[in-house]
Parts: sequence; C-alpha cells; structure tokens
Amino acid sequence: MDVDFASPATLLRAATFAAEKHRHQRRKDAEASPYINHPLAVASVLAVEASVRDEALLVAALLHDTVEDTKTTFSELEAAFGSTVRCLVEEVTDDKSLPKEVRKSLQVVHAPSASPSAKQLKIADKICNIRDITESPPSDWSEERKAEYLAWTERVVAGCRGVNSSLDRVYDATMQAARRKLGLLA
Repeated sequence: MDVDFASPATLLRAATFAAEKHRHQRRKDAEASPYINHPLAVASVLAVEASVRDEALLVAALLHDTVEDTKTTFSELEAAFGSTVRCLVEEVTDDKSLPKEVRKSLQVVHAPSASPSAKQLKIADKICNIRDITESPPSDWSEERKAEYLAWTERVVAGCRGVNSSLDRVYDATMQAARRKLGLLA
C-alpha cells in the first residue's frame, strides 16, 4: 500500500484551494449541492474506504476538477502543490475542447495506460458519481441515461482495476447497490 503519509496541513491547504476555486459552482444533482462536496467525497473514498495514505494522490483527489471546471491552470497547481500533483491532475483532466462523447471514449481508451495513482483517482471519482446519480440524480436524467452512465463507468474502471483491491471492492459494492436501487439487476 502507499507509504508516503499525507500531511494534514497539506490536505487542508488543498481542500481550501479547491473550495475557493469551486466556490460559485453547484453539482447537477437535485439539490444543487455545493461542488466542493464532490472532491471532498473523492478524497474521502480514497483515504477512508480504500486506505490510501499517499499525499500526492489525496491532494490530487481534492484538486482533480479544478483545471477542467474552473480557470485554474496546471502551472498554478504545480506552483502551489508540486509537479507530482500537477501531473496526476493533468492525467485525469478531460480536454473540454473535445465533444463530450469523444472525451468519454478517450477515458476508456486511456484508462489501461494510466499511472497507478491516476487509476485509483478515476475509480474513486466514478464511485462518487455513481453514488450521486443513485441517491440524488440530476432531475433531467432518465432511467436509461443512468443505466448508460453505469455501463460507461464499468468500461473506464475495467482499465483501472488491479492497483488497489480495497478500492476495486468498494466500486463493485457501489455498482451492485446502484443496480439494485435503479432496478437494473438481472
């Protein structure tokens, strides 16, 4: 397992940075919850449910959407948190100049060649998104769209498995619960 134990001060600095960057954003869920809840949940899945202690990975989890969804730059992340965090965030950041379907397809294609840390971050992100669409989906998401999202996450996660067995089990249990709740069990 990871051996680089995370500094509480660094994690709090990253959480504060992410909170500031996402301060005006809301999730697409029915409650329009504050966006910062998502990166906090991703970091929590890694630390609490998958026993990750690697500082760079936990910091990147807190910052993983800052470049993709705010005006934050990779250079800004590197200056504040170092090149390891920057590279990890860069590895999981979608190119928003591409159409959504292309971005989704590229996640599937790139997953098997991602670094072990990026693979764990991808799985934790998908776990949190699955929980969100199961518990409080966007009001305009049909049952079919939810089912399609679950199927897509399986394709992404298939290329990420095998790095952290605890995280793989959390993903499997999350998918099982989502399928049950959404009536998708065979």
